[in-house]
Amino acid sequence: MRSGTNLEEKQRWMRERNAAPGPQGSDSSGITERHFTPSELARMWSMHPSTVRRIFENMPGVLKLSVSDLPSSRRYVTLRIPQSVAEAWYRKASA
Repeated sequence: MRSGTNLEEKQRWMRERNAAPGPQGSDSSGITERHFTPSELARMWSMHPSTVRRIFENMPGVLKLSVSDLPSSRRYVTLRIPQSVAEAWYRKASA
């Protein structure tokens, strides 16, 4: 970086240098993709949330977040289902 560049050029250079990489490829998967809770999909599809959880709990691409306060306590698992995974399952199920 030259020392004689103006502030805007320096800011642009820093933004480009420190930018986080975007989603790989041309598909819509990634951190910017919409993720649904089982309850949201259950409302949209007129299903029970536990049914949606069973459908998606072992599916690739679904985010599983585990929480437990103590090693001996019950573990709570939160699911986040990417829109692309939900759409693929819906197309397959409705065919």
